[in-house]
Amino acid sequence: MLAPGNWKKSTISGGGQGDACVEVFNGRTHIAVRDSKTPTRAVLTFPAPAFAAFIEGLKGRPQR
Repeated sequence: MLAPGNWKKSTISGGGQGDACVEVFNGRTHIAVRDSKTPTRAVLTFPAPAFAAFIEGLKGRPQR
């Protein structure tokens, strides 16, 4: 089970109320991602190396 206090909200939010965020849980072997508006719903989990590669792939890409 993922402890509630270990989730971190994204520092970049969508417009408006700033509620278009995701939260990330950094575990030892896996990274979990959830919608900050509905934290009790589905959680996506990824092996830590795969998530790190995903983030590296996003760096340097133009923002929309």
